Amino acid sequence: MAHPRAGQLADPSDLINIDEVLGAYYDKVPDPTNPDQMVSFGTSGHRGSSLDTAFNEAHIASITQAIIEYRAGQGTTGPLFIGKDTHGLSLPAWKTAIEVLVAQGIEVLAEREDEYTPTPAVSRAIIRYNREHAGGPQADGIVVTPSHNPPRDGGFKYNPPNGGPADTDATGWIADRANELLADFRTIARVPYDQAAGKVVRFDYRTPYCTELAQVVDMEAIRTSGLRIGADPMGGASAQYWEYISENLLPNLTVVNKVIDPTWYFMTLDTDGKIRMDCSSPNAMASLVANRNAYDISTGNDADSDRHGIVTPDAGLMNPNHYLAVAIQYLFGNRPGWPASTAIGKTLVSSSMIDNVANLLGRTLIEVPVGFKWFVPGLISGELGFGGEESAGASFLEFDGSTWTTDKDGLILDLLASEITAKTGKTPSQHYDRLVDQFGTYFYARIDAEANREQKARLKALAPDDIKAAELAGDPITHVYSHAPGNNAAIGGIKVTTDSGWFAARPSGTEDKYKIYAESFRSAEHLAAIQDAAKQVVSEALEG
Repeated sequence: MAHPRAGQLADPSDLINIDEVLGAYYDKVPDPTNPDQMVSFGTSGHRGSSLDTAFNEAHIASITQAIIEYRAGQGTTGPLFIGKDTHGLSLPAWKTAIEVLVAQGIEVLAEREDEYTPTPAVSRAIIRYNREHAGGPQADGIVVTPSHNPPRDGGFKYNPPNGGPADTDATGWIADRANELLADFRTIARVPYDQAAGKVVRFDYRTPYCTELAQVVDMEAIRTSGLRIGADPMGGASAQYWEYISENLLPNLTVVNKVIDPTWYFMTLDTDGKIRMDCSSPNAMASLVANRNAYDISTGNDADSDRHGIVTPDAGLMNPNHYLAVAIQYLFGNRPGWPASTAIGKTLVSSSMIDNVANLLGRTLIEVPVGFKWFVPGLISGELGFGGEESAGASFLEFDGSTWTTDKDGLILDLLASEITAKTGKTPSQHYDRLVDQFGTYFYARIDAEANREQKARLKALAPDDIKAAELAGDPITHVYSHAPGNNAAIGGIKVTTDSGWFAARPSGTEDKYKIYAESFRSAEHLAAIQDAAKQVVSEALEG
């Protein structure tokens, strides 16, 4: 059930005490034997709050040292790009990391203290550097961000030389080593930031990223269309990028809100009553949706700008799955430079409408587990033209089939919505309506349920034989997956399908919850029945 103030502006009682959060970062020391205070990499790095002793100086020093040792073991000897978002904990963590990196003699390329860097800009910098230095020492990177998490949280993730999120082998090694270091983190070599700053190469992420956008999106078509575009950075790292784009590339683009404040006092509350920069949430995006008629296309991004939100005058905020289906259909029909063999990548918890689009296009569909890291090899090789997640994260190739980024890029997905509208005369939501006319209405939702650490571990380890049910919401079960059909990688949960719908269940990587994704090809009532049945199936499996 939604919080009674969901979608309403935050009031003072909702705001963090930033001094308390920053003080806890330095003052609180984690207990290395307490699982809740140890380093743990989920699907997108280590996240936590300093107030919970889950994201503190000790964690960041230990993770950074572990990354240094990992990259040395992998033979990565080039520079390391580091960027940060606008969360209050990002700047101190960024400084801690630089202190450790410089002490170990790593060449560090970073923005200035008063600049912010989207995740895709770091990925793009790594891709560009390694392309220009092929055969030489390769670069990697760190992004300091908890993505769309609430203001009290911090996050820290590693991108290896492929430019994308580190795989589980890398994050597992880094987390294990960081936890070994955590017990004695004060012995880790560091150079005080005031001294280390002089050894950092100040790198301009923004200018090359923005000027190269024409290699991946038809900026000229957008510029000459006269479309009124509203871009809302939602207080995140894209703010300075949208300002550059507006001032230098797209004069018809308005930056809707330029405010950056670590309390995010200007946000509307998310569905659970928390401040959360989730650009796929109608409640978090309520202000932009309410103003949707002021622009032909409005867009939002989360704090590190790897996610996108698309708002149209005719439909309001688009469901992320709907936009992914439209983006795929448009791109594969309007990128003649992509090889005919280029495939479509989706997570197996994304809508089956994407399957319909792939069949319509005659393209191979590759389904992978949740986590953008699974798309990285295909985006590097060009096997995948597009990789997208149901949580509003995606990236795609340049016009000539070259790699753009190997991490999610919310800015290019936002701009693509304007390209689609400019070149077709129809908004992305109108294009989705045409898919509905062709294939019918699909009903999709995700819900969360409480689960402790032991239950999450059991869910992650479930096998098809653990599912005893023969039916789901009255329909015979046709398949139970524990591994993704596209790459045979473990999905860390299960997916159960019928001819009329499906559900998937997997544990959360950041909270004591598990997630149930479900879709009905019939009705909203049938979706609710699938969700109820899914809870029962999962409960029985967890009880053994």
